[in-house]
Amino acid sequence: FLKILSNVTGYINNVLNVLMIIFGTLYPAYYSYKAVKSKDIKEYVKWMMYWIIFALFTTAETVTDLFLSWFPFYYELKIAFVAWLLSPYTKGSSVLYRKFVHPTLSSKEKEIDDCLVQAKDRSYDALVHFGKRGLNVAATAAVMAASKGQGALSERLRSFSMQDLSTIQEESSSPVPPPVTVRTSSKQSKPKTSRSASESTGSSGNITA
Repeated sequence: FLKILSNVTGYINNVLNVLMIIFGTLYPAYYSYKAVKSKDIKEYVKWMMYWIIFALFTTAETVTDLFLSWFPFYYELKIAFVAWLLSPYTKGSSVLYRKFVHPTLSSKEKEIDDCLVQAKDRSYDALVHFGKRGLNVAATAAVMAASKGQGALSERLRSFSMQDLSTIQEESSSPVPPPVTVRTSSKQSKPKTSRSASESTGSSGNITA
């Protein structure tokens, strides 16, 4: 039962969020467009007051959603508040602006402007500072990467050269095989000698006869 109840509650909250977008944002945006197009000062001021109040409401809503979303009928109350702001009968946005927002901003306008100028200057200085720091970090990383790559390449070349030298040393230290010599046996040379001697003797006998 609790699971079904939570699912139904989530569905209702999603529907209310869609209604908030339609009636709190899209509907006023369209009528603001018509006020700008028609150049009606009265309508223009009316919708400008609404957008100022709605901006404050959205800012407060981001905080209240974290702490009061569990409150019963919380989203329904937000829809009712937006309807009160938009209603031409209650004129809620005009009432809140004229009674609270305008007097407060008028009395604190100079302080707010000074704070905005200081924040702008500080944000610019911080942006420049972090930009320079980021560039320095990137340059340092690039130099380190290049040096590591160069060191790895040199070590690789050195290992190749040492391997080649060791190969050359092994080849030079290996024993050279002795030259192959062909030996003629004395048995084969002796018959040739006796045969030549007999031939010379026979030839000499023939000459004597």
